[in-house]
Amino acid sequence: MVNNRKVLMLPGDGIGPEVMDQTKKVIDWFDKKLEVGFDLEEDLIGGASYDVHNVPVTEKVMEKAINSDGVLFGAVGGPDYDNLDFSDKPERALLKLRKELGLFANLRPAIVFDALADASSLKKDIVTGLDIMIIRELTGGIYFGEPRGIRNLSNGKREGINTEVYNTDEIIRLGEVAFELASIRRKLVHSVEKSNVMESGLLWREEIQKLYDEKYQGINLEHMYADNCAMQLVRDPHQFDVIVTTNLFGDLLSDISAQLTGSLGMLPSASLGEKSDEGYRKSLYEPVHGSAPDISGQGKANPIAMILSFSMMLRYSLERANDAVLIEKAVEMVLKNGFRTADIMQNGKTLVSTEQMGLEICKNLDKLESEGY
Repeated sequence: MVNNRKVLMLPGDGIGPEVMDQTKKVIDWFDKKLEVGFDLEEDLIGGASYDVHNVPVTEKVMEKAINSDGVLFGAVGGPDYDNLDFSDKPERALLKLRKELGLFANLRPAIVFDALADASSLKKDIVTGLDIMIIRELTGGIYFGEPRGIRNLSNGKREGINTEVYNTDEIIRLGEVAFELASIRRKLVHSVEKSNVMESGLLWREEIQKLYDEKYQGINLEHMYADNCAMQLVRDPHQFDVIVTTNLFGDLLSDISAQLTGSLGMLPSASLGEKSDEGYRKSLYEPVHGSAPDISGQGKANPIAMILSFSMMLRYSLERANDAVLIEKAVEMVLKNGFRTADIMQNGKTLVSTEQMGLEICKNLDKLESEGY
């Protein structure tokens, strides 16, 4: 038995608890079958926390997150909380976790499983076999820069202000994540900005190029303007491997790449912090989809993105890449066998519930184990 790893599970609101329950089944499978030890702890976040504690996240939960080996996060929010003060909204919990854990690198994979290539809005031959990783800067840029706000002008009109700011350290630490990840993928990085019209973009390009020249010449580096990158993602997405970009552009480009896959219910994500002296990064893993209150409690939610988020945790936080591959193979087998939740349903396939999808994935984990994977 390896040393148990401390995992904090924060299901949250809406479909969050439903998809987290299926992820627990996968974690239990590893505990029982492969003796990979986990110390699981579950707590409240978002609206669920506000209902009990009148805050979207308590300091006790923050302490648990800081002391964990990884955080699994479901989803937060819903119409019941729309009228809360901004500081009390469920989404503030996620922002606080990102800030206090120092999570600056958001990893958003866009992978098209062969069995779902028809589900994309693009032609099948354009997306089949697609495997892109977008690395988005998460704690800087125009979402956090100062000055910001809305002010009244002397002529009676108003003016909204946001400031795009990046410094060398913020750019370099994200670039290092991108190059290191590319080194174990296809060794290609596209650095994306708007250096033709933005000084912050020019600094971004210069610092990424300098980092490449000094440390990563075994990787192929290409620079691309953000508007062109958006176009190329829907024209020829196979040209990309790793895309590294700013907070704003990463927000936009990752949603475009998500659409290539056919469903947000299929997409996991990871948010990583600085490396400690021991090589460990604080981390949070979550599905890209939201809380989907319109289908909450109906057994319609797709748990695959949450389960693949756990797979990313195994790979990037727990140093168990082989186990991550096992989960990904099990998901691929379920899809190949024709099982679908409502969001990815296709003609001639078998519609299953959230729970049934989780059970089918575990059945395929059993099969893979018996075959020696």
